[in-house]
Amino acid sequence: MNILLIEDDMIETMKLQRTVSKMKQKHPIVEAKNGEEALDILRSDQELPDVILLDLNMPRMSGIEFLKILKADERLKYLPTVILTTSENRADLLECYKVGIAGYVIKPLKYEEYESKLQKVLEYWNINELVKA
Repeated sequence: MNILLIEDDMIETMKLQRTVSKMKQKHPIVEAKNGEEALDILRSDQELPDVILLDLNMPRMSGIEFLKILKADERLKYLPTVILTTSENRADLLECYKVGIAGYVIKPLKYEEYESKLQKVLEYWNINELVKA
């Protein structure tokens, strides 16, 4: 399962990579530091990811702005996008589901809890039937 991680915080990126490296199944990760970079990757000739993990609070383009562009694109709109955020803002949560996300995961402070949540998310998407755009 190919993953596109859109995250501007290097520590969060390292946490995700560390978590994925411990899993039985290996998942290639392509990284983007912001929504603009992610759109460039998605619109390139590279293979599309099976799932997108998206932070909400990023420079240049917020996660919600990125989502709106993604879901308006006929080729990209079916890519499952899971929000990974520290935001417990209910307005963010509702807006993300309104736009069309596949999940909303609040990053816990403890690494063990983060690892457990992320492994469950990836295990779910690994067994789910994914649409290849």
